[in-house]
Formats: sequence, structure tokens, C-alpha cells
Amino acid sequence: MDAAVVTDLRGQRIVRVLRAVFAVYGLIALLWIPLRNLGSDDFSSANYLSYFTIESNILAVVVLLVGALRDPQSRGWQLFRGATTLYMVITGIVYAVLLANIDVMLQDGWINTALHRLLPLVLLLDWVLAPSRVRISEVQSLSWLVFPAVYGAYSLIRGPIVDWYPYPFLDPRQQGYLQLAVTAVVLLLAMALMALAVNAVGRLGARRRFGQDR
Repeated sequence: MDAAVVTDLRGQRIVRVLRAVFAVYGLIALLWIPLRNLGSDDFSSANYLSYFTIESNILAVVVLLVGALRDPQSRGWQLFRGATTLYMVITGIVYAVLLANIDVMLQDGWINTALHRLLPLVLLLDWVLAPSRVRISEVQSLSWLVFPAVYGAYSLIRGPIVDWYPYPFLDPRQQGYLQLAVTAVVLLLAMALMALAVNAVGRLGARRRFGQDR
């Protein structure tokens, strides 16, 4: 067997092992707070699952676990993988810029680091260093914004019902609906740029590995 092929196979095995390790790490981080607060009247599972951070990290664990076990190369899976990478990038950037000093139910330092810093970086590196040959267009990458938009609508509809909003920038009680609308437009534009950037760095990764653009 050609030495380059052997090296590539070894690299793929290493990638799969690392994906499995970080998938387990992410799963532990996600389950730590709910399990620790079982039976507590102060903890709401519904609110916990209504954080974008938690939802994006659940998707990240799925992507890492499936990538470790099967590593599918279908267009549908790569679109899902790219979307999840975007959501994790959003999680990391929004936390760093807007939420670093705000209580988001993640008081444990290692969980904060795992869900807001480490796993977003892991997903982005995995996307760049272990790319697929599937070419994703700019329009397709912008379709990844559907989930954040639906999430925002869900939060605004649920908020008045339960008298709770996951993030200050989604809370009209603090800023009014006009300011909230302006914030939403700015965030959506920023996320669109992030989507295009995630797709672009994925193409660069494919060009580096395969010698061609996706």
C-alpha cells in the first residue's frame, strides 16, 4: 500500500478517535447540570433546553459522534455538518462579545469553557482540517440561518408565556421591541457573514487537502 495512503488512513483514524473523545466530553458537559439539579425546584429543564448554546452543542455532539462512527460524505450530511459548525461559531462569538459576564445557567467554569469556547473551536477545526469533497454554494450556506431565525421566533413567542427569556438581547422588557428589532437585524447580518465565512474556510480546507475547491 502506498505510504501516502497509509498516512491518510492513520490520519482519518486519529480524527475519528478525537471526534469520539470530544463527543463524550460534550455529552458530559451537557448532562452535568440537569443531572446535578434533579428534583430541584429552582431548575427548569425547559428553560435549559431553550438556550441556543445548549441546542447548538447537542447538534455538535451528534455531528462528532456520527463523524466518529460513520463519517458519512453525503451532501445532506455535509450541509448539516456545516450548519452545526456555524451554530457553534455563533455560540462562541456571541458569548465572547455579549454574554461573557452574564448568568446563562452555566455557573461551572469547566462547562462554560466546554460549551462556549472549546467545542466551538473543535467543530471549526474539524470542519477545516477534515473537510469533505462536497461543494456547498453561498446560497446553501445562507440557508443555515433558518434555524437561528426559528430559534429567535420561538424565544419571543415563549418568553411572554413563561415570563422568561434566555438572553438579554432577546428580552423586549429591557429594551423595547424597536431596539430588539434593530438588534435582531444586526445579529442576522452578522450571522450571514459568519455563514459565508464558515463555508469559505471549509473550501480552503478542501483545497489544502484535496488540491481543489469543493
